Amino acid sequence: MKRKIAAIFAADIAGYSRLVAEDEEETLRRLAAYREVVDDFIARAGGRIFNTAGDAVLAEFPSAVDAVRCAIDIQESLRTRNMAYPPSRQMSFRIGITIGDVVERDGDLLGDGVNIAARLEGLAEVGGICVSRAVHEQVANKLSVQFADIGAQEVKNIPTPVHAYMVAMRRGDGSYATPQIKKVTKAEAAPNWMWPLVVGVVSVVAIGVGGFLYFTKLETTRAPAVAVTAPSPASSPMPNAAAAAAPSPSSTMAAKAPMPMPAPSASPMAGKFPADSVPFINERIRNYLAGDYSAAGDYKAFALNVGGFTGASLNQPNEEAARNAALDQCQKRADAAQSPRRCELYAVGNNVVYTHGKPPMPPQPFVRHDAMTERAFASKDFPMVRDPAKVRLENMFVPSAKSRAVALGPGGQYFMVMGASSADDAARRSLESCGAIAGVACLVVAVDENFVVPIPTLLRITGFFHAASNASIVADARDEVVRKLADGMGWNAVAVGTAGRPGLGLKAADEQTAVNSALADCAKRDSDCHLIAIGPFTVGPIN
Repeated sequence: MKRKIAAIFAADIAGYSRLVAEDEEETLRRLAAYREVVDDFIARAGGRIFNTAGDAVLAEFPSAVDAVRCAIDIQESLRTRNMAYPPSRQMSFRIGITIGDVVERDGDLLGDGVNIAARLEGLAEVGGICVSRAVHEQVANKLSVQFADIGAQEVKNIPTPVHAYMVAMRRGDGSYATPQIKKVTKAEAAPNWMWPLVVGVVSVVAIGVGGFLYFTKLETTRAPAVAVTAPSPASSPMPNAAAAAAPSPSSTMAAKAPMPMPAPSASPMAGKFPADSVPFINERIRNYLAGDYSAAGDYKAFALNVGGFTGASLNQPNEEAARNAALDQCQKRADAAQSPRRCELYAVGNNVVYTHGKPPMPPQPFVRHDAMTERAFASKDFPMVRDPAKVRLENMFVPSAKSRAVALGPGGQYFMVMGASSADDAARRSLESCGAIAGVACLVVAVDENFVVPIPTLLRITGFFHAASNASIVADARDEVVRKLADGMGWNAVAVGTAGRPGLGLKAADEQTAVNSALADCAKRDSDCHLIAIGPFTVGPIN
């Protein structure tokens, strides 16, 4: 057994037993879909699920910041999914997080840290997050969220009170609300002598109101309604796109509630809309933005998310209505496809308001075809992702229509685009979305039915290889390695010895030849040589 300090995450579905009793089959189906979302977010945040039981999830994270950020992403994603169901059928998690001392045994974690996280989960609001003071101290100045101090809480089987905080959750309009802690106070019973007085007062009031209604004619007025409909930017189904692989829905029309129509103003719409710089979207949407959207002179807005889902609104009575219509249309499309990503405003009028800028991208060309290294795509060989992701690739990417591409990030993030207008478009969009998720440039790994980069099989892939910054290579030799690997064609391998002197195997026809050449070249100038890179990946021993 190994003892360690870890950030422990505990999640459970509120009212799960009631949901199962009302409709077991539908509840279990939705639980599987929601768990897929939860598991993906945990994996992307560097967490590890160490125990599950029914609707409960227990996970560990390397830091409290990662755990809280992951919990917020999960709750926001599930909140949008729940909007498609009536309140009585919504499936919401409670989440508790603490930092504590735990014991690891056969992959499972035991100890007070796990128990306290489970108790904090019980204190959380439905769809909310409750954290311990230790987590609050680690996170308060690192994440832009608010907390409400609920003080020391007596919890079951924990000898000392646990000081807890509630995390502010996002409102429906995208803003964050400060959690309000309600203190329940017990009202004192009214003295017995007051009841006759209360009854008398109520009787007098009732008589007065009845007389007023009898002698007064009540009139009701209704404001005239103006129906406003926003045209869809794509009249035919959009190409499929998926972050962790969700299919794109068909386009739908957005309708806004009736509102009075003021005189239109052209001032917020001045200038041409920069359609060429919009990320994540297909060419059909780009043409719409460059044409109909850019030319429209009334109140309008455009929204998108990193999964490529979009919403546009024209002919709106005011700016707020335009914003709301675009976001609503985009989010409905994303929710229908079970996309875990939130939609955001990209433009109001022709003015870009998107704050994230362009996603990080690698240098062009994004794909270089090489007959020596390309081979048929196989989901089981896809690097750096866990088995659930490989199953999704097999079920969604493999059978989907051309053109399709998958981009991979250095932390195991991935994004697939299916049904694009061309292979180049699929590659670009997968890189843009993957880069936005990962925060760094990604790599196109597969296009259509082939891997388009060398995929090592002799050693385990551990990450991306960057010779210029690789600490295993002695500093004065890195520039030469970068120069010799610049062509990148064929199988290339890099080995180093105890002194960090590199050996290279370049432009080989197969993986084994490149490995042997790199080891032999390293042995000429260093000792105890071992492989550190094959193709674009760092490698290590197969476990």
